[in-house]
Amino acid sequence: MGQPQEKEEVFGNAWLTMEEEEKRRAFEFAAGYIEFLNRAKTERETATFIERAVHEQGFLDLGKCETLKAGQKVYVKQKGKIAAVAVIGQEPLEKGFNIIASHLDSPRLDLKPRPLYEKDGMVWLKTHYYGGIKKYQWTAIPLALHGIVVRKNGTKLIVRLGDQECEPVFTVPDLLPHLAREQMEKKMSEAVSGEGLNLLAGNIPGSEAEKEAIKAAILKRLRQEYGIEEEDFASAELEAVPVFRARDVGFDRSMVGGYGQDDRVSVYTSLKAILEVEEPPRTAMCIFADKEEIGSTGNTGLRSYFLENLAAEMLFRVGQREYLSVRRALASSRALSADVNAAVDPNYEQVFEKMNNSFLGRGVVITKYTGSKGKYDANDANPEFVAWVRQLFDANGVVWQVGELGKVDEGGGGTVAQYLARYGMEVLDCGVALLAMHSPFEVASKADIYHAYKGYKAFLMAGDPTYEPSWW
Repeated sequence: MGQPQEKEEVFGNAWLTMEEEEKRRAFEFAAGYIEFLNRAKTERETATFIERAVHEQGFLDLGKCETLKAGQKVYVKQKGKIAAVAVIGQEPLEKGFNIIASHLDSPRLDLKPRPLYEKDGMVWLKTHYYGGIKKYQWTAIPLALHGIVVRKNGTKLIVRLGDQECEPVFTVPDLLPHLAREQMEKKMSEAVSGEGLNLLAGNIPGSEAEKEAIKAAILKRLRQEYGIEEEDFASAELEAVPVFRARDVGFDRSMVGGYGQDDRVSVYTSLKAILEVEEPPRTAMCIFADKEEIGSTGNTGLRSYFLENLAAEMLFRVGQREYLSVRRALASSRALSADVNAAVDPNYEQVFEKMNNSFLGRGVVITKYTGSKGKYDANDANPEFVAWVRQLFDANGVVWQVGELGKVDEGGGGTVAQYLARYGMEVLDCGVALLAMHSPFEVASKADIYHAYKGYKAFLMAGDPTYEPSWW
């Protein structure tokens, strides 16, 4: 027998299910989301945005709370790059949390610790790319520098240079086509090397008598205008991100285009959802983690003990001081790993299996498993939990679809789901479908963004499931 014919119309267009008032709300929601994308282009900026948003809604720093009670709203922010927001539920904490976990980081170019050099009459900044990128996409576009510089005396300089029209930008020049015959015969992955992603940063010499006169002039400017010495780059965290602003896409303005939607679309939708949660049955929690794009490593990624320590701190404040309570609470929890999926792109339809891949405009995507080449490195959600989420979404008018990440042998990818599931909790991947994922300009449907927010809010407010996930 031959292969089954691919069928596109399994799940309907979300716009067709929405009344005019709901469409209006979706567009209004997307306007706030676009503003957020333009304000928060790095993980530090996103964590700061979250902190300010929860402060305005009366959330308290958990570290300043001696006790916790039902209905109380708290947050945690650590090292400027990982955060959690929670609303204490009516049920005891030991019965578990409803967790939505997203990540703050996005692919980009990071400056190296010794970035500045002069060559052929120009000054350049060396970079090391972060996360999975197509290197050629980062050439010949305007880039801004965002981040911090920590001077030797401990003072910090917040950097955000290139976003305003009056500010300079940086760029990685590409090779002109007239001389690129050999380059264009290479594989796309080899046409631009990692060491070739150097930012153009200056051209005027200070004095011909000086050695490396242009670099010396740039260093003088950095010293005079910002108080930065060359060695301060060693203790800096500077990221080159696209300058262009997030915008409406299409004649009908039905889509959002912009940098960093993987995974700030999940950050924004889950944050907006938890800000509206009042007195949930179970404790509602949103986690906003760093380092997902490079394996969730380090002390700000979800492979750290951040979640475990957070659960211990919360249980301590309600009188539960045995470590067993922490393990029970996490094992009894349920979570949505809020991350994006790939929308079918008809320009590259050969890599998609349309019966099981997600589409733009068909609602939030639930992904039973991720991984690659035989589900390697995946969390594979239990069908009982998937059925419960389906029922929950249907009951709350959330339009949803299923999705895998392309054909089985084309590649794949992972999320933070496996790092949550190791505690024994039920976990399902759930997020928005994107076109051009990991590019400097990703595209999402406003309908999908809005239904992700609706789905996350319903999940955070949900009570006990109809199945029993705990084994004790």
